[in-house]
Amino acid sequence: MDVGRLEQLLASGNDSAALRVALGTAYIKAGSPIDAIEHLQAAVTLDGDYSAAWKLLGQAQATAARNDDAERSYARGIEAATRRGDVQAAREMRVFLKRLENRRESR
Repeated sequence: MDVGRLEQLLASGNDSAALRVALGTAYIKAGSPIDAIEHLQAAVTLDGDYSAAWKLLGQAQATAARNDDAERSYARGIEAATRRGDVQAAREMRVFLKRLENRRESR
């Protein structure tokens, strides 16, 4: 679904973590990580255990060169994924977090 249609759903009062993740994903695909961050932060506010939202938030933040924020998001996402037993998401976020840490250390 395109950004415009998703924004219309949100404007009509259908706010949910799933809708915010869909919006974040659409904005990432459209090359707008800043807009994606706004919606993905709303998603994790609505559902702090939504591990996919944390992963996407970290990716959007890293794309926007907000590496410190991305590291925090991945760490929170790993905690959420671990609570939910979402082993694959936790594993992926550990890899992304390690890459960011390695990049910071090599500067």
